[in-house]
Amino acid sequence: MLTALRLRNFRCYDTLRWEIPAEGAVLIGGNAQGKTSLLEALCFALTLHTPRAARLDRLARHGCADFGLSLDTDGGTRRLLWGTGRKLQMSVNSAERRDYADYLADAAPVAWLGNSDRELVSGAAEKRRAFLDFLGAQWHPAYRSALQAYRKALKSRNALLRHPRRTRAALDSYAALLVRHGDIITALRLQLLELLRPHTAHHHRAISGGQETPGLTYLPSCDLPLAEALERSLEADERAGFTTVGPHRDDVLLTIGGVSAAEFASEGQQRTLATALLLAQATLLQAETGQPPILLIDDIFGELDPARRKALLAALPADAQLFITTTHLDWMQDTPCPLPVLRVQGGTVEPQSLS
Repeated sequence: MLTALRLRNFRCYDTLRWEIPAEGAVLIGGNAQGKTSLLEALCFALTLHTPRAARLDRLARHGCADFGLSLDTDGGTRRLLWGTGRKLQMSVNSAERRDYADYLADAAPVAWLGNSDRELVSGAAEKRRAFLDFLGAQWHPAYRSALQAYRKALKSRNALLRHPRRTRAALDSYAALLVRHGDIITALRLQLLELLRPHTAHHHRAISGGQETPGLTYLPSCDLPLAEALERSLEADERAGFTTVGPHRDDVLLTIGGVSAAEFASEGQQRTLATALLLAQATLLQAETGQPPILLIDDIFGELDPARRKALLAALPADAQLFITTTHLDWMQDTPCPLPVLRVQGGTVEPQSLS
């Protein structure tokens, strides 16, 4: 359970101390007031990842060269500082954690549902890979380690491919690292999809009324073993200046009733499938880790019709700590508010009266 959040120079916040309600909260406020930044801070403190930023410097308040956050939980205090040497300093209960895997080893699981999640179905493959990696890194320690090592090797190989004095021996050494860690990632992604399918089907039936059947199929970027694929693509990679095959280029085919959801599903069907996938991550993490996940729901209830809204609320794990952002409470007219309501405005978080 999360109990308190402290921020310094994080996004729009100069400083903030927020005593977090035990149940979670509905965070209401206008656009650009910092609602989503609070969810982002919670997510980053627990996963070292945010769906809204690919670079850590984007998390610093405008004009600031550093940021810090501290999250109190019933298991202790997690603290992150970034700025000096552009390096992230991590500690848990005042003890330094030297690498990401060590920091994440005892973190609570997190599920994020956002108002742009339909892109998980209709958008580019990058969205679906990011979903798998966000889930996989919390699900399995080997996934976290392999993903971190693979990304490091990929960055180095891509830089070498663009270097005029590159050597075949150096390229081969990085290819070997990509194969070693990439094969682990692929195997774990296939296993993860097997676990995810029944959870997705369950939530999809609940939200859609059971009229359609979703499917998830892994699509590798090539049909060859990764070692052979990298060997064959070397000349193409040198021309392109980057690595063209591997888990960083793979995809997942999402279907409804056996046909591509991206190509043939309506917007409502795509949103339903995306919501089912994101609920599936929550129930899968709880089943696999034994811990109820922290649920971060960013501005989606106002986009759903009453039937889907009620189905979504009913599907949320009952013992999860839940955080919901919204710009208005009109959608609650037919739904009892399950949480304390707090207003976020001008860098402050205060109780909101519903009278």
